[in-house]
Amino acid sequence: MNTNKMSTSLAENMKYLNNYLSVDESFDIVYRVIKVGGRNACIYFIDGFCKDELMQKMLQYFMDIKEEEMPADAHEMSKTSIPYVEVDLKDEWEQITYFIMSGVFALFIDGYDKCLLIDSRTYPARSVGEPEKDKVLRGSKDGFVETIVFNTALIRRRIRSPQLHMEMLHAGNSSQTDIVICYMNDRVDHAFLNKIKERISQIHVDALTMNQESLAECLYKKKWYNPFPKFKFTERPDTASAQILEGDIVILVDNSPSAMITPTSIFDIVEEADDYYFPPITGTYLRLSRFLIAILTYFMTPTFLLLMQRPEWIPSGFEFIMVKETTNIPLVWQFLLLELAIDGLRLAAVNTPNMLSTPLSVMAALVLGEFSVNSGWFNAEVMLYMAFVAIANYTQASYELSYAIKFMRIINLILTAIFGLWGYIAAVILLIAAIVTNRTVSGKSYIYPLIPFNLKQLSKRLFRYRLPGSRE
Repeated sequence: MNTNKMSTSLAENMKYLNNYLSVDESFDIVYRVIKVGGRNACIYFIDGFCKDELMQKMLQYFMDIKEEEMPADAHEMSKTSIPYVEVDLKDEWEQITYFIMSGVFALFIDGYDKCLLIDSRTYPARSVGEPEKDKVLRGSKDGFVETIVFNTALIRRRIRSPQLHMEMLHAGNSSQTDIVICYMNDRVDHAFLNKIKERISQIHVDALTMNQESLAECLYKKKWYNPFPKFKFTERPDTASAQILEGDIVILVDNSPSAMITPTSIFDIVEEADDYYFPPITGTYLRLSRFLIAILTYFMTPTFLLLMQRPEWIPSGFEFIMVKETTNIPLVWQFLLLELAIDGLRLAAVNTPNMLSTPLSVMAALVLGEFSVNSGWFNAEVMLYMAFVAIANYTQASYELSYAIKFMRIINLILTAIFGLWGYIAAVILLIAAIVTNRTVSGKSYIYPLIPFNLKQLSKRLFRYRLPGSRE
């Protein structure tokens, strides 16, 4: 028997599969020997991926086929005798076992040289409700889920064009994770598309353990130390659809409720769906506010620390910002401790049961807020500025971008504390260098259309204009 292809003998095929799939040890791998048109046959499927009612109807239909009605080969059988939409024929064991482990119903018939694969999968899935992270004040309230077929349907619902292509790939020797590449064939950069396909095909890992993050690290291996994100992630199908229509590539990974968008610049990452669900004036205000707040979250605490070192630089009329209480702990250490404490509170909030989140939040605000100032650990001014920074971080939809700004802010605090003004300037230069030298996955500028400069495109990135075709 050819170990790469199945045999026409049902007994040999069953012997190979039972041994390869370890059906006696795995309770959820179900097989059953039946009669189809007078021939011996066997079905294989994964319990939990197939509906019992559908399986019952399929078995009843196959068992009712009479001997004189039995087709001569598998090809004719798939065309004329299976009342189901998605039917495929395979004869290579690697492909057959992949489909079986993916939940496809497999039918082997004695004398047939191909396996009949009936895609009757029904994955366990949650509803497509609004995501907790990418909420909007106005707009659609659906979101991606862990089932990749549902996610592709959400995009198809918004783009009803034959130019929308969705290609299925796989990665991971053990996991064989499904990856779907979505793009508009008439708008995408085909050279970049081929590069993405080639990189995915060359991924040699055992499994994509962390889904999209594992894939992102495999696709982009250069300059891992640069904290600014190379991809944009979204859990909103309307955002993903808009990026596809702009010529970008959206990558969906099975078991992940978000889409990975590439190529992406820093202007793409800062954008949000609310910018487009409101009129142009409101959308422009929201976008510019987000840019301004991002800048303030970086400069707020290092600038305050620098001014405390050089009080003579404080502008006239702003003397009230001076620290008035006794400073028991150096200001830089206060800022660094609070940076760590804020992340500690964030992690605690994630792992706190919902029924306890409100009382624990009140306790944290009282104990860590007022009492920490009264006890002398922190100054009131430091607590105020760090509270602003902590809240302002949530104006960015991208966690990766907010943490990139956070890391750069910490470097600025340390350099300013050690070297004063020159350290402050060096940290700002380091920030600019990290942004400018960063590259998208396609190799293009991370700050396009600023570099290379394109005034028309830059204006579109900063200001929200009326949609094309809108009447004046």
